[in-house]
Amino acid sequence: MTDRSSTPDQQPPTKIDTTVPHSARIWNYWMGGKDNYEVDRIAGDEYREVAPNIETMARASRAYLIRSVTHVAGECGIRQFLDIGTGLPTYDNTHQVAQRVAPEARIVYVDNDPLVLRHAQALLTSTREGVTDYIDADLHEPERILEAAAKTLDFDRPIALMLMGILGHIQNYDEAVSIVRRLQAALPSGSYFVHYDSTDTDQALKQAQQGYDDTGAVPYVLRSVEQVSRFYEGLELIEPGIVSCPLWRPAPSETDIETTDVHGGVARKP
Repeated sequence: MTDRSSTPDQQPPTKIDTTVPHSARIWNYWMGGKDNYEVDRIAGDEYREVAPNIETMARASRAYLIRSVTHVAGECGIRQFLDIGTGLPTYDNTHQVAQRVAPEARIVYVDNDPLVLRHAQALLTSTREGVTDYIDADLHEPERILEAAAKTLDFDRPIALMLMGILGHIQNYDEAVSIVRRLQAALPSGSYFVHYDSTDTDQALKQAQQGYDDTGAVPYVLRSVEQVSRFYEGLELIEPGIVSCPLWRPAPSETDIETTDVHGGVARKP
């Protein structure tokens, strides 16, 4: 494992293409992280010129993760989390939030990005009572993910399945729905689905995303709220349903809320 004190620009790891921008690294840049390259910063700046709200979206998405994981671990009593499409470690990662509420929580992270793999050590810290694990796998192979996750998680007990900003990378919509269904089918009753994705609800965002896709990077599909809603079929949505992420159970002190073009929700499997 490479020393975490070094930055990507100092020591590019093998298998990481530094000539093409990458969404996880750009997201890291927008959130103030250091795990990105010049090509990502250039693409991120160009994206922001067209869609100035993108940094607000990135930070709102992390705030939603914090609130939703806190709720699921706290009020819902979930002690197992399967976080697929982990992304680069920043602040308040899933295990940190869940184990603040329940030190015994068990978290399995899944990603297939070599840079995330390089930084997996940062994700494998855990409380003494809990467990964290990391699986190098692709969302296109849900059965492989489930098989590997079963080495750490007990699939006879409720699990929170987290797909945070990742389903847009599955370009075929029917395939995305199929993957979600197969993952949800493996969960026992009482499990939760925690999700968000960027939506096609703003013309500037659609234009910025098209410009990013045209760079040759892995594209991200902005879908309608109606399409996103299909991922929750057969589940029991908890209030307030599928909404712009800042509107999902904000703190009482948050009165001047700015909505973003990232929609998500939390639902229980009956």
